[in-house]
Amino acid sequence: MAKYRKKPVVIEAFKWTGEPDQIEDPEWIIKAFKTGVAYFEDEVFKIHTLEGDHTVSPGDYVIKGISGELYPCKPDIFQKTYEKAE
Repeated sequence: MAKYRKKPVVIEAFKWTGEPDQIEDPEWIIKAFKTGVAYFEDEVFKIHTLEGDHTVSPGDYVIKGISGELYPCKPDIFQKTYEKAE
């Protein structure tokens, strides 16, 4: 079986606190809410993805992928997978 390494790519992401004073709302998530890609259903934050709708829990990171797709990522996985780019 061949082995593969993930290519180094820079993504955009922010940590969603679930609090009303969230200050890190990038323009792309605001646009996603306006277009219906991101939405609240019964006070639950959800994102339409290629795999279906995903729930975003407080503390999760919301990632904008290299093709503009959005998806949530649990904090422990995010910290193992990504490091801050300069």
